[in-house]
Amino acid sequence: MTGILIWTLVAILSTAIIWKGSGLLERASERLSTYYELPEIVQGAIVVAVGSSFPELSTTVISTLVHGEFELGVAAIVGSALFNIMVIPALCGLSSREQLHANRDLVYKEAQFYMIAVAVLTLTFAFAAIYHPVADEGSAIKGEITRWLALMPIALYALYIFVQYQDTLDHEADVDKGDIRPGREWAMLALSLVVIVVGVEGLVRAAINFGDIFGTPSFLWGITVVAAGTSIPDAFVSIRAARDGRGVTSIANVLGSNTFDLLICIPIGVLIAGTAVINFSVAAPMMAVLTAATIVLFLMMRTQMILSRRESVALLVIYVAFLIWISLETFGVVDWVPSLPPV
Repeated sequence: MTGILIWTLVAILSTAIIWKGSGLLERASERLSTYYELPEIVQGAIVVAVGSSFPELSTTVISTLVHGEFELGVAAIVGSALFNIMVIPALCGLSSREQLHANRDLVYKEAQFYMIAVAVLTLTFAFAAIYHPVADEGSAIKGEITRWLALMPIALYALYIFVQYQDTLDHEADVDKGDIRPGREWAMLALSLVVIVVGVEGLVRAAINFGDIFGTPSFLWGITVVAAGTSIPDAFVSIRAARDGRGVTSIANVLGSNTFDLLICIPIGVLIAGTAVINFSVAAPMMAVLTAATIVLFLMMRTQMILSRRESVALLVIYVAFLIWISLETFGVVDWVPSLPPV
């Protein structure tokens, strides 16, 4: 009982540290975006999104390099992506003073590119299982992701950056940037990243110890506790933007963060470790759930380019249903996915 209390406090304290670091990061990112005169959708989809996704990147690196738990890092990324795609838009829709508006760029470029990102990462996992299979005592299909395979999603993110860069060519900004000192903002950005790394290390350790205490795989705690904790920055950034009437920025941040998480955060862990074994029997169903969640959000945003409060509540209900299902699978109450939870 003492161990549960201690690690619960560690998880809460770590989340608070991440929240503090993310506040510093958000401010520095937004001021740098203003200084460099970036358009609103690029601010949300790249600058703020990448900054607020740094906890997820740290999770993959720390899990793989320090603790040898690549699967925990992947679980945290997928769980964070689901949290981002379902919970954050819902909270934005419910907290906004007006209905949350989207636009065609958001729906037809950001959302659809994110769907491509999900497909490419799934293909990367599949190629690992096909071309670099790993023998397993059970029935699970496993494969080894090499550095060459990890370059596939990274190459797609480079294309994403190029597409966003094209949007900046004709952009004309009308902002006052006289009081912004870029050197100071870059220093603040670096400090915020250090603070976030400290918080993420605490969350990862809490997840591993929860797994030991309850006799469950760290996968469960990665896809729930770590995922929610590392998504705090995205949530605060997006909710604040929605309350300020910047619905496009709030949703662009979510989609941009998820694109970065899938195409950069997971491959970075492989590049650092050299190789990593992926359980495709678990990864494929998780990517299917992520695809379904993305399609639901896409359809909701596409209807009159508005995310209504009723649709926001529906997103929260779907996410709670996912948490219940993954918990029931982990504790053996249901067995809809034979290889879940992973050993």
